[in-house]
Amino acid sequence: MGVPGPVPGSPGMPDAPVLDREEVDRALARLGAEYEAIETSLLALQDHAGRRLLEGADLSGTTKERWAATERSITVLWSLFDAYTATLEAAREVRARRRWPSPEDLAELTELLRDDGVTVPGAADGGAGRESGPAGRGERYSLEELVERMNGLYARSLDVIVAADAVWSTLPARIDLLSAELQRTRSLAHSVGVRPGEHPAGDDLERITDELARLRAQVIADPLAFWVSSSTGSSAPGGGRPDTGRYDRAARALEDIRREVAAVLDVRQDAEHRLMQLRDVLSRADRTLTEARQARGEVLAKIAASEVPAVSGPPTALHEQLAAAAEYRRRSLWHRLSPLLDSLEERAEDELHRARESLTAVTAPLAVRAELRGRLDAYRAKLARHGLAADPLLVERYDIARRMLWSAPCDLRAAEHAVWRYQQAAAEALVPQQVEGKGES
Repeated sequence: MGVPGPVPGSPGMPDAPVLDREEVDRALARLGAEYEAIETSLLALQDHAGRRLLEGADLSGTTKERWAATERSITVLWSLFDAYTATLEAAREVRARRRWPSPEDLAELTELLRDDGVTVPGAADGGAGRESGPAGRGERYSLEELVERMNGLYARSLDVIVAADAVWSTLPARIDLLSAELQRTRSLAHSVGVRPGEHPAGDDLERITDELARLRAQVIADPLAFWVSSSTGSSAPGGGRPDTGRYDRAARALEDIRREVAAVLDVRQDAEHRLMQLRDVLSRADRTLTEARQARGEVLAKIAASEVPAVSGPPTALHEQLAAAAEYRRRSLWHRLSPLLDSLEERAEDELHRARESLTAVTAPLAVRAELRGRLDAYRAKLARHGLAADPLLVERYDIARRMLWSAPCDLRAAEHAVWRYQQAAAEALVPQQVEGKGES
């Protein structure tokens, strides 16, 4: 709805002259075009989809209050337009009386077209009078003032309608799409054991479901509560945007749950494989500890004067936790199974490493005895190659060392000393052989 341009002789211009015939004809042509524009705008407002939705909706809150005021404004708007129409028709009738209007006709036309020639009843005026002051009864307006008042009422009415329509066109459809995605996620979550009361994500799904139901009902009943006016102060109708804060938070929460469900799916898919690996690692740790305990008994029986470390029992706590993990898998408690498997895998590897270290520590004396036996036989073989194996001293020292190493229990310290004495005697016996060999060469 456009505002007409200034008309010569409008209020505020003292002693304005009477319009002549040409000025009257131009004013009537301009006002006729303006009338068409105003009528088109009002009809469009009447047929606006948002208006029809507001009329048929069960409103509440801010929207209910503002729509009640808007309906009154639209009623006043049509009354003002009727007054505008009647004045314009009256002016056209006066102009149509004769081709060359008389001075009386021109004076009457001047009053209708330029002065306060439009009378608006108090009811049509909405009880507010002019925009700048109160009025308890009918007011008189110029056509220009009337158009300005209609423009203000039209803009405020259209702003309410456009804002409500924008919210209804945006949020319910997005909420419905998110609700459909929520149902798919709930179905998938239920299939993998993510259920309310059993998994935190299942409880979150219930909360999001309730939130979306409440949000949709509130948006339908009070769309203007979800409208954020433009911060730029734009006067254009519908200047702003729908407030999607609550919807966005629900969408982000659902996305987090989808990732959680995807992680649960991953856990379910490899849970059996991980459990088998854990059983294998713990079984190897048990076998290693059993071997270490058997080796410790052998060492205590065969090696004397040696400190043999004790061997711990099987990792009972780990086996109990492994059984708990299997139960979690059976009951689809994936949110408990996943962290438990992570902890068990690390601790099971540590247990296997500890068992191997225990076996190594327990069998260390046997390894020392084996090394001494090997060293003793190696020197005897070397002496035999040089024809010295029958030397009485060497035979005596070899027999002493051999009896110590092959007797039970074996005193490793004494046996090591006996081997060392045999090595010394062998080295002394080999020196002349080496010197003689150099002389011959």
